[in-house]
Amino acid sequence: MLRAFALGAAMLVAGTSTSFAHINPAEHGSFAAGMSHPFLGIDHVLAMIAVGIWAFQIGGRALAGVPLAFVGCMAVGFVLALSGVALPFVEPAILASVVALGLLVAAAVRLPAGACAAVVGAFALFHGHAHGAEIGAASALTYGAGFVAATALLHVAGLGAGLGLQKLFAERATLALAVTRGIGGLTAAIGVGMLMA
Repeated sequence: MLRAFALGAAMLVAGTSTSFAHINPAEHGSFAAGMSHPFLGIDHVLAMIAVGIWAFQIGGRALAGVPLAFVGCMAVGFVLALSGVALPFVEPAILASVVALGLLVAAAVRLPAGACAAVVGAFALFHGHAHGAEIGAASALTYGAGFVAATALLHVAGLGAGLGLQKLFAERATLALAVTRGIGGLTAAIGVGMLMA
């Protein structure tokens, strides 16, 4: 089981790239361009899945509150980019989010839901700004709807991974936690590698 997961993770990493993070909206439509954007950048994929896993680890109000905070603040970052408001160090902040969110999952850090929402929200501003900066010729409304939908799906994937592992290891809760923490560690390690590249 763990070998299959590791192989799947390796294929995901190998199949995505930070340099190709969008498709041509003229050919595929603005919604499709926005929807594809988060899926085609490993930095976005890892950070957004980590948000879902971390929310699962915390539980309670964080299950919905943390992913919603990410999506909401990402939309604010998108609007800032479209308005011409510059944010410093956008790409380094996105890569830092991969490391930080991976470490939070690896350490299974439990903070109040509001504090967790603030942490992910701060990172989400940069992710949203990057989406806005790369909008190209796409329609803002439909492109935005596309990447919001993709982000929500990635958060749900993270929540689902946590729930699936919990059910899979129902008799061994510590093993389920160890696997999610291992995913966080791998996420952080990939983020460090991307920062150093």
